[in-house]
Amino acid sequence: MILPPLSRLEGALPTTTTPVVRRLAVASLVAQIGIVVTGGAVRLTASGLGCPEWPRCTADSIVTTPEMGLNGVIEFGNRLLTFVLVIIAVAMIVSVLGMRRERKDLFRLSIGIFLGIPVQAVIGGISVWQDLNPWIVGLHFIVSMVLVSLATVLVDRSRLTTEQYAAARRIPAATPLLRQLLVTSTVLTSITVVLGVMVTGSGPHAGDHGAARNGLDPDLITRLHALPVYLLVATVALAVVVAYRTQVARPLRRAVVLLAAVVLVQGVIGYTQHFLHLPVVLVALHMLGASVLVAAAVHAQYLGTTRRTLPGAPSVSVRVPQTVG
Repeated sequence: MILPPLSRLEGALPTTTTPVVRRLAVASLVAQIGIVVTGGAVRLTASGLGCPEWPRCTADSIVTTPEMGLNGVIEFGNRLLTFVLVIIAVAMIVSVLGMRRERKDLFRLSIGIFLGIPVQAVIGGISVWQDLNPWIVGLHFIVSMVLVSLATVLVDRSRLTTEQYAAARRIPAATPLLRQLLVTSTVLTSITVVLGVMVTGSGPHAGDHGAARNGLDPDLITRLHALPVYLLVATVALAVVVAYRTQVARPLRRAVVLLAAVVLVQGVIGYTQHFLHLPVVLVALHMLGASVLVAAAVHAQYLGTTRRTLPGAPSVSVRVPQTVG
């Protein structure tokens, strides 16, 4: 009997994670961070209303028109990148379709990222309809950080083979203290990002010269934004010390050091842009840094708290004790 086309396609799909699956997972993460950067370019060039309508660019045209000028090109170009995200997300779903029962984690993460793309598009459209209301624009950024987080976990999970994923659960790679520090760092990162969004909403880079601001005092909200940053620096510094003074897997130790490096660089950029009165280039780098910081924090927490085998870690590990009764 000739199999239906869909069945033949499914039969040809990977049944375990392959280099293609892992590359698509990385592409998902890079694309989610990339659209944050291009979205920042839209805001920093005052092109947020370069296409004043949504989903059309203008009332009469789907694409940008010469009358829209460079701002229209920048805004429309950012909208087109949504289709790149969709293509990558669909390819990711297809790549794990053949293992959707054995690797429900990969399939669900892929679906979640795919569904987040139209949600982001709608929020972006509402922000245009509301003339770049800073709270809606801020929500747009926060949802992007959620998608970056999902894509980061997808990358980490894609490194596990089906056999490794199905293996008996083990004690987490990090000690209890290090796990608490990593969870705390993720919480502080989240608070820092939310307050950073509020700082941006009170500042000069509104996305359009006529867009409203959120009405918060820029100096006060900036000081509030700095508080969790100080706590984050202290928490991550302590995490580095603990990671080197205890027996932890090398991949986890590298992840903690990477997180510390990102926190340091992001902090330097943040303070420099503040004292230089928010130059466009540094603000753009700070937005990129926020995305990388979220990814680094989630990556370190995942490696420290997962009960799965860490790629690159020693093969011998202790199993979780089983209770009797």
